[in-house]
Amino acid sequence: MDRKKYIIKPKEKGKEKAADRGTIPIPSYADDEDLELSDQDLEVLEEYGGAASFLNSLDQTAISRSKKETERLRQLNKPARKAPEKDDDLPSLDSHDEEDDWSSDLLSNDNSLSDDDSEGSMPSSDLDSDAEMPYETAPRKRRPSWESPPDQGIQKLPIKLPDGRIQKTGTKLKPLPTSEDTEESEDEDEDEAQEEPRREDVSTGARFGRPAVVDIVGNKSRATRIQGAKDQIASICQEIMADPENSLGLLRRLHTFSLETISTPSHPDPIANDVIIRKLAILSQLAVFKDIIPGYSIRALTDKEKAEKVSQMVARTRDWEQGLVVVYQTYLRALEAELKAKSEIADIALSAMCTLLTELTHFNFRINLMSCIIARLSKKSWDKSSDLCLDAIIRVFRADLTGKASLEIVRLLNRMVKERRFNIHPTVLSCLLHLRLKTELGVRASESQTDKPEPVKRSSYGKDAARRAKGKPTAQPHLSKKARKALKEKKEIDREFREAEAEVDKEERAVTHTETLKLLFVLYFRIIKNPRTTPLLPAALQGISKYAHLVNIDFFKDLLKVLKELVTRESDEEVDDEDTSKDVQQRLQCIVTAFELLSGQGEALNIDLSDFISALYALIMPLSFADPGTGPADMLFRALDIVFSPRTFGAAAPSWRAAAFAKRLLTAALHWPPATAVRALEFVGGLLSKDPKLAALLSTEERAFDGAYRPDVDDPQLCNPLGTCFWELVALSGQHWDPRVRGKRKR
Repeated sequence: MDRKKYIIKPKEKGKEKAADRGTIPIPSYADDEDLELSDQDLEVLEEYGGAASFLNSLDQTAISRSKKETERLRQLNKPARKAPEKDDDLPSLDSHDEEDDWSSDLLSNDNSLSDDDSEGSMPSSDLDSDAEMPYETAPRKRRPSWESPPDQGIQKLPIKLPDGRIQKTGTKLKPLPTSEDTEESEDEDEDEAQEEPRREDVSTGARFGRPAVVDIVGNKSRATRIQGAKDQIASICQEIMADPENSLGLLRRLHTFSLETISTPSHPDPIANDVIIRKLAILSQLAVFKDIIPGYSIRALTDKEKAEKVSQMVARTRDWEQGLVVVYQTYLRALEAELKAKSEIADIALSAMCTLLTELTHFNFRINLMSCIIARLSKKSWDKSSDLCLDAIIRVFRADLTGKASLEIVRLLNRMVKERRFNIHPTVLSCLLHLRLKTELGVRASESQTDKPEPVKRSSYGKDAARRAKGKPTAQPHLSKKARKALKEKKEIDREFREAEAEVDKEERAVTHTETLKLLFVLYFRIIKNPRTTPLLPAALQGISKYAHLVNIDFFKDLLKVLKELVTRESDEEVDDEDTSKDVQQRLQCIVTAFELLSGQGEALNIDLSDFISALYALIMPLSFADPGTGPADMLFRALDIVFSPRTFGAAAPSWRAAAFAKRLLTAALHWPPATAVRALEFVGGLLSKDPKLAALLSTEERAFDGAYRPDVDDPQLCNPLGTCFWELVALSGQHWDPRVRGKRKR
């Protein structure tokens, strides 16, 4: 092997490391011709070159100094320490005698060190590491600021000027304690510390350039008091409308004007408020809430939503919404208190609640408004306030698109009727005739399921899997776990889209309407099945006849049985002459309800209506003695149209039935008002045109027939109507006092 390859050359003399040098020259690129700068570097240098101007002021000598030279200079300039003398008179560390002298000669003999000692460090043999140096045991000098009492002032924080100089801001003085404060006990001091100065609230004090509410309400002059309240209420409403999200304090201030008594921290004694000011404040709050309340309901935030971090805008919106709900709830509670107390402004409070229910049905606390309004309708008497409440409920029914508000009102009415035991005014139930079930449900009650569908059992999934394994079709397609999760997320997204678009879900609305219909018929059936006749019976029968096409067909037989008992019971009871008209109308309503039930989906049932037809024939004569208004006359001719309609029996009515009803209607027309008599003549003319056999009754010539006509018999089949003639037509056409009735015969 060649040994020359492994010979290490000695270090050349004159070469040394950069760290061993005293100074390291800084390279300069100013004269480097090979250095080229890119366009991007030139742009950066031109834009930010001024920020690097501080580099020119740096100490190049200190920067070029090497590490070794820096350490040498530090050791050279290191201050020397002097060992303490053995006979020093410093007290020991364990001594706590305040009379001992803690002064030292170190501060007075600053120049005692020799020049030799300052040039280098003291040998380690002369120092003891455990011994304390004199400057360590010497006491610190107190600054002049420390000598001043701490309670005299607090040094403020300094500020930095644009040129870099630090400027002091002075001292903040603190009040000195008085002699009375020092004499008090510690308990009294703590009580005073807890007491805060009384400050006026933003809702009552002098804020926003306005006088305090107490100053306005407490004015002795009523005219000045009312005018000042008007001006401030108007300005408050104007500012609230300009910026609702930043006006919660103004809303509370506006509510203060509606209070009965007003008290503030500075005026603890309550001051009675004027009634006119309270009314103005209530109506002003009503107008403001109608305009600023959003078109959606506000729910309470969950704990998770409160803990999560949101943007500043979202947080501000949440605070405004929650504050708005609180102020609105306070306003409703005040209205309810006035309504229960029956005060001077109870009518204004009720009107405001009805307006809020109709205008802000979608917003919070609508059930509370419904409860107050329905409670107002639970009395037997009827007045203007009852009409106001009834109109409000009707408007809610007509404007309800989803059916949820209608369901809540029907539920409250059902509960109220049950608790009051039917002792309410019958007009209350007339509002149920305005429900939007007949035109918007779109399905019959017999074809819809009122109860909720049963949940799918878990075992069905196993059956479907077994059928799919055998290659058989299944109703539920196979979905993986991931597919089921995606389907669930898609349904949630679709639901959110529908809510954002304010689209009414038809399936959800159908379920809501079905539940409303169920409660409605429960209420009606409870009324008609009551052993004692109640004033609500006509309203219940009218409701059943209106929604007869939605009644489940399984209830028809039981319902007709109850109606037949009502007609029979009323006919057997003896009533006074004053109640004759009322009883006749109730019986007529029962008959009309039975015909309405069987004119719709009840046509499929084979039910004999002869008992109801005979009862209707018997009611015509009592109606001739009682003045039939528009309602009874409409029900009578509605029932006659159903009886003689070909859809009722599948063919034309028999001649004896048409003759019996025509004869009795003409007899009753002699006593009826002109409008009802004209309707009777028109109906008889229709019967004559349908049945040619009735034309024989128009002739007064003698003819052979079996038996005589019995007008006192209430059975149309046994009264022998073909044995008489229509002589009433001559009396009505020639001797009636109204020209409309006389002219009807000529036409």
